[in-house]
Amino acid sequence: MSNAKQAKFSLYVSKFRPTVVQESKLTKDAMRTMGPAKVELPSPDKYLKKHSKESKPLEGEFIYTHRTCTYTKKKPPIPSRTENPLIHTKRDFIKTATAKSKKPQPVCVDTNTGHKQPLENSGLVPKYIKKKDYGKVPTYLQQRNEEKLRAEEEYNKFVQEQREQRAPRRLPDEERLAVLENLKKDWDNVHREYQSLPFIINTMSQKAYKVQLEEEMKCREKNISLFESFTTLYISKD
Repeated sequence: MSNAKQAKFSLYVSKFRPTVVQESKLTKDAMRTMGPAKVELPSPDKYLKKHSKESKPLEGEFIYTHRTCTYTKKKPPIPSRTENPLIHTKRDFIKTATAKSKKPQPVCVDTNTGHKQPLENSGLVPKYIKKKDYGKVPTYLQQRNEEKLRAEEEYNKFVQEQREQRAPRRLPDEERLAVLENLKKDWDNVHREYQSLPFIINTMSQKAYKVQLEEEMKCREKNISLFESFTTLYISKD
């Protein structure tokens, strides 16, 4: 037991303790717990006097400096008591005295207490209906209507041109007769080929060729009948 009591360790002290104490002193406010600082009190002889805190001028002698006036001309002398002073004005008193008095502005009384306002802006004077452009179409509307009509004319012109370009063309009589003559020649050539076929046809190729010639002859006969029946024909441009 005696050996256990002797084996006590020393008390732990952090190595940062001085730093912590210094930082705690820095964050403390002055005179928070210990009261105001002890300073020397002023002497009773040096009491506060009147105007003692006001700023005083600097003590010293006043030095006068001569300054010259930079005038260009002298003023006229003062008139004497016997002289009549001149009237420095351009106003024509005769014209002012003979001028006609202005007519009072017409007013309108609108309340029983005598409140009045100028008649011109009261709304009782028919000013709007007496305007020069009253009842006329404004200029900007006329311009807008003209632009609208111009745009419609341009659009109608464009549509008419497109219709004329896409409209079918009438085939002249000379071209119709020339086409009819060529169709007849083609029919004669196809008919000659058809007549030159053998009487007995055994192969599939000969049968197909015969059917093809018959279809070509029917097509040309149909076109020839069309060109002979109608003298006026139209051809599409597409």
